[in-house]
Amino acid sequence: MTEAPRVTLRAIELYERPVTLRMPFRFGVVTLREAPQAFARVQVVLPDGRSTWGAAAELMAPKWFDKNLALSNEDNFGQLRAVLRLARDAYLSDAAPATAFGHFARHHDAHQRAAGAQGFNPLLASYGPALVDRAILDAVCRAQGISFYAAMQDNLAGIGDAHPQFAGFAWDDFLRALRPAERIHARHTVGLVDAITAADQQERVGDGLPETLEEVVRAYGHRYFKLKVGGKVDADLDRLQAIASVLDRAPQPYFASLDGNEQYESAEGVQALVRGIQGRPALRRLWESILFIEQPIARKLALDVDLRAADFGKPVIVDESDGELETFVQARARGYAGISSKTCKGFYKSVLNAARCAAWNREEGGERYFLSAEDLTTQAGLSVQQDLALVNLLGVTHVERNGHHYVNGMAALPQAEQQAFLRAHPDVYEESHGAVRLRIRDGEIALASLDTPGFASGALPDFGAMRAI
Repeated sequence: MTEAPRVTLRAIELYERPVTLRMPFRFGVVTLREAPQAFARVQVVLPDGRSTWGAAAELMAPKWFDKNLALSNEDNFGQLRAVLRLARDAYLSDAAPATAFGHFARHHDAHQRAAGAQGFNPLLASYGPALVDRAILDAVCRAQGISFYAAMQDNLAGIGDAHPQFAGFAWDDFLRALRPAERIHARHTVGLVDAITAADQQERVGDGLPETLEEVVRAYGHRYFKLKVGGKVDADLDRLQAIASVLDRAPQPYFASLDGNEQYESAEGVQALVRGIQGRPALRRLWESILFIEQPIARKLALDVDLRAADFGKPVIVDESDGELETFVQARARGYAGISSKTCKGFYKSVLNAARCAAWNREEGGERYFLSAEDLTTQAGLSVQQDLALVNLLGVTHVERNGHHYVNGMAALPQAEQQAFLRAHPDVYEESHGAVRLRIRDGEIALASLDTPGFASGALPDFGAMRAI
């Protein structure tokens, strides 16, 4: 293995720009119509004196990191800006040479404490380092002229015992064995207010892009779906039956995840939903198609509830409860089988949890533990590409994708930026309906061009067109 380079951090710049949705997206307690997208830009200096910039991006989604209903969306955006600034200040407070992972390990715990002192929960606090860490590794990859895939397989990030949660793993062996694929299935999100058929719509967007679930299936050919439920059993069952009436038309098998979005207060509530699904003949095929149930119980209770005695008939994963590096260890002890990967929670955490799955499955001699790949309306450009590259590297074969559906691609971005990403990644994007957007064919996204120098991007956004945070 090549020795991981130790780099100095010279500058960390933070930016944002607005994102307006083409149709509302309802998840959990919020209906999202607009939100800023945050960007981190980091300059690193190599031991030979060369300096390079790297970047990362992530949407500032309200009512996900902190679901306190007393806070407005603007309050949530302010929280996310604050943890970004806290992370910038922390990483620059001791920018002495370290590996990319070394900078993460040096600051993670202290940053969490500092964020906690300001009233920010661990999931929210992780948002700041999540962007900074990706931007650092992007810069290291660009400086070395290698791709994210190659850098991770050779452990040029330096992942190891520098943080105690990462100790005890044979990191070089684990990373060397990772084999990214050339394509990945896109798992389409069916939000709580999404129209299933044209008969459900009161008003159309009319931009030529698919709007209803029926139209989405016809246009993109999805075989994987993520179905949101709202915590009211009868209403959830009726909606799932409407969804099944569309999905069951497919002659080939389809697959789905059931996203509880913390809408249930107890295992008994989830059990009532499961029994309701199993009791409806019209939902038989849909139930057989469900791969797992995602975070059905509110985060304040989820890890206190022991699921080992519950009979849900499907494995259950944690998502919003995943605030700490050790959360998956706690969740495993409570009967959870999986955990979500989201770049907004930190990509080192995803790598750690993938290594845990491999180790635990070896211990138990099966394939019980798994990593799922979930979206937070990742936007076309750096955000969606880095997320796709991460889960693809870790061997996940399908990923929730929703940003391309709820936002009109790159339509709001400068033309030069759109064309730069299209030229660099003609397999990932296409130009249609007046904008560059994610390309999905037969339900899949092609990924070959992500194997390029840097963290999965051969183009960079126009930082001059953004507002500084």
